[in-house]
Amino acid sequence: MFRWLDDVRRREALNKPFPAEWRGILRRMVTHYAWLDTGEAARLEQLVQVFVAEKKFEGCNGLEITDEIRVVVAAEACLLIMGLPHDLYRRLATILVYPSTVFTPPERPGVFIRSPLFEQEQIAISGQAFARGPVILVWDAVKRGARHPETGHNVVYHEFAHLLDMLDGVADGAPPLHSRSQYRTWAAVFSEEFQRLRNDSEQGKKTFLDPYGATNEAEFFAVATEFFFDKPIEMQKDHRALYDVLAGYYMQDTAERERRSLETLEQ
Repeated sequence: MFRWLDDVRRREALNKPFPAEWRGILRRMVTHYAWLDTGEAARLEQLVQVFVAEKKFEGCNGLEITDEIRVVVAAEACLLIMGLPHDLYRRLATILVYPSTVFTPPERPGVFIRSPLFEQEQIAISGQAFARGPVILVWDAVKRGARHPETGHNVVYHEFAHLLDMLDGVADGAPPLHSRSQYRTWAAVFSEEFQRLRNDSEQGKKTFLDPYGATNEAEFFAVATEFFFDKPIEMQKDHRALYDVLAGYYMQDTAERERRSLETLEQ
């Protein structure tokens, strides 16, 4: 019954033409929208319509939720699943959006810590994801990532990659894959690349991927996802095996998409 209701809502959303104002937001705010061909753009617009219809956006710390916020977040979240089933975000109901950097609240010390000098440091975050929601995003960081893929940092890609990773119940750097052989290749490639990033980071070497990816396997997958979408030509050139397994999972050739975009700009 509930799936039927979802289908009805989706049909209602898709029966409406994609708003011209939303398309203007995508052209103005989301650089990757210009990388898409006609079919890809139409697919993304459909996913955006469904996402906005199904998910609840809540503004925090005085932020007013606008169509600009909804459409930009939805577009970037849905770009990840253009080649995958839309229901991958089925567990997510709410996105909390803050205007600028937020700090995680310090945990209360345990009963065995009695020192009055004990104080846990607060951590600044631009996003956070939980398996069944919500996803927390900082709007300043969302806008920056959407407009500047050349940085390789995109908080929406990062946090929604965590959601995909956690679909099997654990954040371990391996989302549900498409075949047993893919799991074997994924384990081999990701283990090698993760260790390489960790070793290079510890030695202070310059790395292609953000060193934050060396934190653990889950963060490695999220960081690798950011670079797969934002800097795919470089990844394909310097980390071909990593690029290939991500392309196989996401079912998208992002490097070809970037090349096509560059050729269009040169014409």
